[in-house]
Amino acid sequence: MNRVAGHTLVARERRFGLDAAPLVMGILNATPDSFSDPGDHPDLEARVERGRLLLAGGADLLDVGGESGVTNRPPVAPDEEIERVAPLVERLASEGAVVSVDTYKPAVARAAIAAGAVMVNDPSGLIDPEVASVCAETGAALVVTHTRARPKQKLDRPHYDDVVEDVKRFLAERLQAARAAGVPDEALLACPGPDLAKDPAQTIDLLRRLNELNSLGVPLLLAVSRKDFVGALTSRRPRERLAGTLAAVSHGLDHGARVLRVHDVVATRDFLAVRAALRGEAEVPADLLLADELRREPLSREEAPGDAAKEAAA
Repeated sequence: MNRVAGHTLVARERRFGLDAAPLVMGILNATPDSFSDPGDHPDLEARVERGRLLLAGGADLLDVGGESGVTNRPPVAPDEEIERVAPLVERLASEGAVVSVDTYKPAVARAAIAAGAVMVNDPSGLIDPEVASVCAETGAALVVTHTRARPKQKLDRPHYDDVVEDVKRFLAERLQAARAAGVPDEALLACPGPDLAKDPAQTIDLLRRLNELNSLGVPLLLAVSRKDFVGALTSRRPRERLAGTLAAVSHGLDHGARVLRVHDVVATRDFLAVRAALRGEAEVPADLLLADELRREPLSREEAPGDAAKEAAA
Protein backbone atom coordinates (compact mmCIF):
# COMPACT_ATOMS: atom_id res chain seq x y z
CA MET A 1 0.00 0.00 0.00
CA ASN A 2 1.44 3.36 -1.03
CA ARG A 3 0.82 5.73 1.87
CA VAL A 4 2.53 7.69 4.61
CA ALA A 5 2.65 5.09 7.39
CA GLY A 6 2.19 5.89 11.05
CA HIS A 7 1.11 9.49 10.45
CA THR A 8 -1.14 11.37 12.86
CA LEU A 9 -2.72 14.60 11.67
CA VAL A 10 -2.84 17.29 14.36
CA ALA A 11 -5.32 20.14 13.90
CA ARG A 12 -5.41 22.33 17.00
CA GLU A 13 -6.86 20.11 19.76
CA ARG A 14 -7.88 17.37 17.30
CA ARG A 15 -5.78 14.34 16.44
CA PHE A 16 -6.53 11.93 13.58
CA GLY A 17 -4.84 8.63 12.87
CA LEU A 18 -4.60 8.18 9.11
CA ASP A 19 -3.54 4.56 8.76
CA ALA A 20 -6.70 2.57 9.47
CA ALA A 21 -9.11 4.42 7.16
CA PRO A 22 -9.21 7.63 5.15
CA LEU A 23 -10.90 10.74 6.47
CA VAL A 24 -13.98 11.90 4.59
CA MET A 25 -14.17 15.68 4.19
CA GLY A 26 -17.62 16.92 3.19
CA ILE A 27 -17.77 19.97 0.94
CA LEU A 28 -19.98 22.74 2.31
CA ASN A 29 -20.32 25.73 0.01
CA ALA A 30 -21.31 29.09 1.49
CA THR A 31 -21.43 30.65 -1.96
CA PRO A 32 -24.17 31.46 -4.48
CA ASP A 33 -22.13 30.41 -7.51
CA SER A 34 -20.49 27.03 -6.88
CA PHE A 35 -20.04 24.91 -10.00
CA SER A 36 -21.76 21.94 -8.34
CA ASP A 37 -24.66 23.31 -6.27
CA PRO A 38 -25.31 26.96 -7.18
CA GLY A 39 -28.07 28.48 -5.08
CA ASP A 40 -29.02 25.25 -3.30
CA HIS A 41 -28.20 26.61 0.17
CA PRO A 42 -28.93 30.34 0.00
CA ASP A 43 -28.69 31.37 3.67
CA LEU A 44 -27.07 30.49 6.97
CA GLU A 45 -29.82 28.18 8.19
CA ALA A 46 -29.84 26.20 4.95
CA ARG A 47 -26.05 25.87 5.08
CA VAL A 48 -26.09 24.75 8.72
CA GLU A 49 -28.67 22.11 7.85
CA ARG A 50 -26.59 20.96 4.90
CA GLY A 51 -23.60 20.63 7.19
CA ARG A 52 -25.61 18.55 9.65
CA LEU A 53 -26.72 16.26 6.83
CA LEU A 54 -23.12 15.76 5.71
CA LEU A 55 -22.11 14.88 9.26
CA ALA A 56 -25.05 12.51 9.69
CA GLY A 57 -24.03 10.89 6.41
CA GLY A 58 -20.57 10.09 7.75
CA ALA A 59 -18.35 13.12 7.15
CA ASP A 60 -15.38 13.24 9.53
CA LEU A 61 -14.96 16.95 8.90
CA LEU A 62 -16.51 19.73 6.85
CA ASP A 63 -14.71 22.04 4.43
CA VAL A 64 -16.49 25.41 4.41
CA GLY A 65 -15.80 27.69 1.45
CA GLY A 66 -16.94 31.28 0.97
CA GLU A 67 -15.50 31.88 -2.51
CA SER A 68 -16.15 29.51 -5.39
CA GLY A 69 -13.42 28.47 -7.77
CA VAL A 70 -15.35 29.48 -10.89
CA THR A 71 -13.24 31.78 -13.01
CA ASN A 72 -15.98 33.92 -14.59
CA ARG A 73 -16.59 35.83 -11.36
CA PRO A 74 -14.30 38.29 -9.54
CA PRO A 75 -12.70 37.43 -6.19
CA VAL A 76 -14.80 37.95 -3.08
CA ALA A 77 -13.65 40.71 -0.72
CA PRO A 78 -12.25 39.33 2.55
CA ASP A 79 -14.96 41.02 4.65
CA GLU A 80 -17.72 39.48 2.55
CA GLU A 81 -16.06 36.08 2.65
CA ILE A 82 -15.79 36.31 6.44
CA GLU A 83 -19.49 37.17 6.64
CA ARG A 84 -20.25 34.01 4.66
CA VAL A 85 -18.02 31.56 6.51
CA ALA A 86 -17.48 32.71 10.12
CA PRO A 87 -21.09 32.37 11.36
CA LEU A 88 -21.39 29.00 9.62
CA VAL A 89 -18.15 27.72 11.12
CA GLU A 90 -19.19 28.97 14.56
CA ARG A 91 -22.59 27.25 14.43
CA LEU A 92 -21.21 23.92 13.29
CA ALA A 93 -18.18 23.94 15.56
CA SER A 94 -20.43 24.72 18.54
CA GLU A 95 -22.30 21.50 17.73
CA GLY A 96 -19.07 19.49 17.80
CA ALA A 97 -18.22 19.45 14.09
CA VAL A 98 -14.61 19.42 12.94
CA VAL A 99 -14.41 22.28 10.45
CA SER A 100 -11.90 23.31 7.80
CA VAL A 101 -12.05 26.61 5.94
CA ASP A 102 -11.32 26.71 2.21
CA THR A 103 -9.54 30.03 1.67
CA TYR A 104 -6.28 31.62 0.58
CA LYS A 105 -6.82 34.89 2.46
CA PRO A 106 -5.10 35.33 5.84
CA ALA A 107 -7.88 37.51 7.28
CA VAL A 108 -10.51 34.91 6.40
CA ALA A 109 -8.36 32.09 7.77
CA ARG A 110 -7.87 33.95 11.05
CA ALA A 111 -11.58 34.77 11.41
CA ALA A 112 -12.64 31.19 10.64
CA ILE A 113 -10.16 29.78 13.15
CA ALA A 114 -11.41 32.24 15.77
CA ALA A 115 -14.91 30.92 15.01
CA GLY A 116 -13.80 27.32 15.60
CA ALA A 117 -12.11 26.01 12.43
CA VAL A 118 -9.14 23.69 12.99
CA MET A 119 -7.78 23.53 9.44
CA VAL A 120 -7.13 25.83 6.49
CA ASN A 121 -7.49 24.31 3.03
CA ASP A 122 -5.57 26.78 0.84
CA PRO A 123 -6.39 26.17 -2.85
CA SER A 124 -3.94 28.80 -4.09
CA GLY A 125 -0.65 27.03 -3.42
CA LEU A 126 0.07 29.34 -0.48
CA ILE A 127 0.05 32.44 -2.65
CA ASP A 128 0.06 34.50 0.56
CA PRO A 129 2.60 33.01 3.00
CA GLU A 130 0.81 34.71 5.89
CA VAL A 131 -1.76 31.92 5.74
CA ALA A 132 0.96 29.56 6.96
CA SER A 133 1.86 32.00 9.72
CA VAL A 134 -1.78 32.09 10.86
CA CYS A 135 -1.79 28.29 11.04
CA ALA A 136 1.49 28.25 12.94
CA GLU A 137 0.20 30.79 15.48
CA THR A 138 -3.11 29.02 16.07
CA GLY A 139 -2.13 25.36 15.71
CA ALA A 140 -4.47 24.87 12.77
CA ALA A 141 -3.59 22.27 10.15
CA LEU A 142 -2.78 23.44 6.62
CA VAL A 143 -3.51 21.91 3.22
CA VAL A 144 -1.00 23.04 0.59
CA THR A 145 -2.31 22.67 -2.97
CA HIS A 146 -0.56 22.62 -6.33
CA THR A 147 -1.63 25.20 -8.89
CA ARG A 148 0.20 27.42 -11.35
CA ALA A 149 -2.80 29.73 -11.73
CA ARG A 150 -3.67 32.67 -9.54
CA PRO A 151 -7.03 32.53 -7.74
CA LYS A 152 -9.89 33.00 -10.21
CA GLN A 153 -7.48 32.61 -13.16
CA LYS A 154 -8.04 29.94 -15.80
CA LEU A 155 -5.08 28.75 -17.85
CA ASP A 156 -6.45 27.79 -21.26
CA ARG A 157 -3.43 25.79 -22.40
CA PRO A 158 -1.22 25.00 -19.41
CA HIS A 159 2.13 23.49 -20.37
CA TYR A 160 4.25 21.10 -18.33
CA ASP A 161 7.28 19.17 -19.50
CA ASP A 162 6.33 16.66 -16.80
CA VAL A 163 3.25 17.51 -14.76
CA VAL A 164 4.13 15.13 -11.92
CA GLU A 165 7.62 16.53 -11.50
CA ASP A 166 6.20 20.05 -11.51
CA VAL A 167 3.70 19.11 -8.81
CA LYS A 168 6.40 17.47 -6.69
CA ARG A 169 8.78 20.43 -6.94
CA PHE A 170 6.06 22.99 -6.28
CA LEU A 171 4.60 21.19 -3.28
CA ALA A 172 8.04 20.49 -1.80
CA GLU A 173 8.87 24.22 -2.01
CA ARG A 174 5.57 25.37 -0.53
CA LEU A 175 5.62 22.76 2.23
CA GLN A 176 9.09 23.95 3.16
CA ALA A 177 7.80 27.52 3.26
CA ALA A 178 5.03 26.41 5.62
CA ARG A 179 7.57 24.67 7.85
CA ALA A 180 9.73 27.79 7.86
CA ALA A 181 6.69 29.75 9.04
CA GLY A 182 6.36 27.35 11.96
CA VAL A 183 3.79 24.79 10.81
CA PRO A 184 4.91 21.34 12.02
CA ASP A 185 4.87 18.30 9.75
CA GLU A 186 2.04 16.67 11.69
CA ALA A 187 -0.19 19.64 10.76
CA LEU A 188 0.55 19.54 7.01
CA LEU A 189 -1.25 17.89 4.10
CA ALA A 190 -0.61 18.12 0.37
CA CYS A 191 -3.17 18.22 -2.44
CA PRO A 192 -2.03 17.66 -6.04
CA GLY A 193 -4.72 20.03 -7.32
CA PRO A 194 -6.67 17.99 -9.89
CA ASP A 195 -7.93 20.35 -12.64
CA LEU A 196 -6.22 23.37 -11.06
CA ALA A 197 -4.11 24.87 -13.85
CA LYS A 198 -4.30 21.47 -15.54
CA ASP A 199 -6.38 20.25 -18.43
CA PRO A 200 -8.19 16.89 -18.10
CA ALA A 201 -5.40 14.88 -19.78
CA GLN A 202 -2.78 16.43 -17.49
CA THR A 203 -4.90 15.68 -14.42
CA ILE A 204 -5.25 12.07 -15.52
CA ASP A 205 -1.48 11.79 -16.06
CA LEU A 206 -0.95 13.20 -12.58
CA LEU A 207 -3.39 10.84 -10.89
CA ARG A 208 -1.92 7.82 -12.67
CA ARG A 209 1.35 8.59 -10.88
CA LEU A 210 -0.13 9.84 -7.63
CA ASN A 211 1.97 7.41 -5.59
CA GLU A 212 5.10 9.38 -6.54
CA LEU A 213 3.86 12.22 -4.33
CA ASN A 214 4.19 10.06 -1.22
CA SER A 215 7.86 11.05 -1.28
CA LEU A 216 6.74 14.45 0.05
CA GLY A 217 6.37 12.84 3.46
CA VAL A 218 2.97 14.31 4.36
CA PRO A 219 -0.51 12.83 3.87
CA LEU A 220 -2.25 13.41 0.55
CA LEU A 221 -5.66 15.03 0.31
CA LEU A 222 -7.57 13.96 -2.81
CA ALA A 223 -10.05 16.45 -4.28
CA VAL A 224 -11.50 14.68 -7.32
CA SER A 225 -15.21 15.01 -6.57
CA ARG A 226 -17.26 16.01 -9.64
CA LYS A 227 -14.15 17.42 -11.31
CA ASP A 228 -13.81 18.43 -14.95
CA PHE A 229 -11.62 15.46 -15.85
CA VAL A 230 -14.42 13.12 -14.69
CA GLY A 231 -16.92 15.06 -16.78
CA ALA A 232 -14.61 14.99 -19.79
CA LEU A 233 -14.24 11.21 -19.55
CA THR A 234 -17.95 10.52 -19.00
CA SER A 235 -19.66 13.47 -20.76
CA ARG A 236 -21.62 14.15 -17.56
CA ARG A 237 -22.60 17.35 -15.79
CA PRO A 238 -21.28 17.86 -12.21
CA ARG A 239 -24.16 16.22 -10.35
CA GLU A 240 -24.04 13.18 -12.65
CA ARG A 241 -20.37 12.42 -11.96
CA LEU A 242 -20.70 10.24 -8.84
CA ALA A 243 -19.71 6.95 -10.48
CA GLY A 244 -16.68 8.55 -12.09
CA THR A 245 -15.77 10.26 -8.83
CA LEU A 246 -15.83 6.97 -6.92
CA ALA A 247 -13.63 5.35 -9.56
CA ALA A 248 -11.11 8.16 -9.06
CA VAL A 249 -11.40 7.82 -5.26
CA SER A 250 -10.66 4.10 -5.47
CA HIS A 251 -7.58 4.74 -7.58
CA GLY A 252 -6.46 7.49 -5.23
CA LEU A 253 -6.75 5.28 -2.17
CA ASP A 254 -4.63 2.63 -3.88
CA HIS A 255 -1.94 5.26 -4.48
CA GLY A 256 -1.73 6.92 -1.07
CA ALA A 257 -4.63 9.34 -0.59
CA ARG A 258 -5.63 9.63 3.08
CA VAL A 259 -8.20 12.45 3.07
CA LEU A 260 -11.09 12.49 0.58
CA ARG A 261 -12.76 15.81 -0.18
CA VAL A 262 -16.19 14.95 -1.60
CA HIS A 263 -19.67 16.28 -2.25
CA ASP A 264 -21.48 12.93 -1.93
CA VAL A 265 -20.61 11.78 1.58
CA VAL A 266 -23.19 8.99 1.95
CA ALA A 267 -22.23 7.32 -1.33
CA THR A 268 -18.54 7.65 -0.48
CA ARG A 269 -19.11 6.01 2.92
CA ASP A 270 -21.01 3.14 1.26
CA PHE A 271 -18.17 2.71 -1.23
CA LEU A 272 -15.56 2.68 1.56
CA ALA A 273 -17.55 0.15 3.62
CA VAL A 274 -17.82 -2.37 0.78
CA ARG A 275 -14.23 -1.78 -0.33
CA ALA A 276 -12.86 -2.33 3.18
CA ALA A 277 -14.89 -5.54 3.62
CA LEU A 278 -13.77 -7.03 0.31
CA ARG A 279 -10.13 -6.14 0.95
CA GLY A 280 -10.15 -7.70 4.40
CA GLU A 281 -9.59 -4.31 6.04
CA ALA A 282 -12.85 -4.43 8.03
CA GLU A 283 -14.23 -7.24 10.15
CA VAL A 284 -17.30 -8.91 8.70
CA PRO A 285 -19.52 -10.68 11.29
CA ALA A 286 -20.25 -14.32 10.52
CA ASP A 287 -23.95 -13.66 11.13
CA LEU A 288 -24.11 -10.66 8.78
CA LEU A 289 -27.59 -10.50 7.24
CA LEU A 290 -29.63 -8.02 5.27
CA ALA A 291 -32.63 -6.58 7.10
CA ASP A 292 -35.92 -7.72 5.57
CA GLU A 293 -37.10 -4.17 4.92
CA LEU A 294 -34.02 -3.58 2.75
CA ARG A 295 -34.55 -6.54 0.44
CA ARG A 296 -36.68 -4.65 -2.05
CA GLU A 297 -37.94 -1.18 -2.78
CA PRO A 298 -41.31 -0.27 -1.21
CA LEU A 299 -44.36 -0.64 -3.39
CA SER A 300 -45.42 2.48 -5.20
CA ARG A 301 -48.75 4.02 -4.26
CA GLU A 302 -49.95 3.62 -7.83
CA GLU A 303 -49.89 -0.18 -7.67
CA ALA A 304 -53.25 -1.91 -7.21
CA PRO A 305 -53.92 -3.94 -4.03
CA GLY A 306 -53.90 -7.08 -6.11
CA ASP A 307 -50.42 -6.32 -7.33
CA ALA A 308 -49.28 -5.70 -3.75
CA ALA A 309 -50.64 -9.07 -2.67
CA LYS A 310 -48.80 -10.80 -5.48
CA GLU A 311 -45.58 -8.99 -4.53
CA ALA A 312 -45.98 -9.97 -0.86
CA ALA A 313 -46.43 -13.62 -1.80
CA ALA A 314 -43.48 -13.65 -4.20
